[in-house]
Amino acid sequence: MSAIEEAVAELARLPGIGRKTAARLTYFLLKQPRAVIERLAKALLNLAEQVKACSVCGNWSDTDPCLICADTRRDRSMLCVVEDAADIAAIEKTGEYRGLYHVLGGHLSPLDGVGPEQLRLDSLVARVANGSVVREVILATDPSMEGEVTATYVRGLLERYGVRISRIALGLPVGGDLEYADSVTIARALAARREMTG
Repeated sequence: MSAIEEAVAELARLPGIGRKTAARLTYFLLKQPRAVIERLAKALLNLAEQVKACSVCGNWSDTDPCLICADTRRDRSMLCVVEDAADIAAIEKTGEYRGLYHVLGGHLSPLDGVGPEQLRLDSLVARVANGSVVREVILATDPSMEGEVTATYVRGLLERYGVRISRIALGLPVGGDLEYADSVTIARALAARREMTG
């Protein structure tokens, strides 16, 4: 395999990158000065060497605990449970949530061989167990069948600890057209409706 074919094959393994895009990226990189390629290679090596899962929440970080867990200004009574660390970035971008997180590391999917033992459920229960300052757990798993099953399973695990368990509202996106939404999305939007006040 030539160096070009090897680069295309490796880039094509990335999510959302097909062979055509991988080839385009490879040829783009070949036109760049060597320093640009070396910076990219160094950044990828640093990623592999310096970034680890936070021992508290499971978020990817180059510090342990991560900056979110170490931030004393965060509301420690709230814990938002997400499937993947990338979900934290999406929530943080809103600027609306100031609590802590817990990354499960995926969702339940028996067909893919992912059961409760493959997820970070034991550490979640330990964070919520008796004596914890956590008062509310927000289940922010994906709005998919697997995400719903995972949220239901987690709720069952945590109910005995007397914490409030909530689920993120699911429904129509802002700016979306009702006529183009699927029936499941509309049904969830109706179920998550709230009263309009003054």
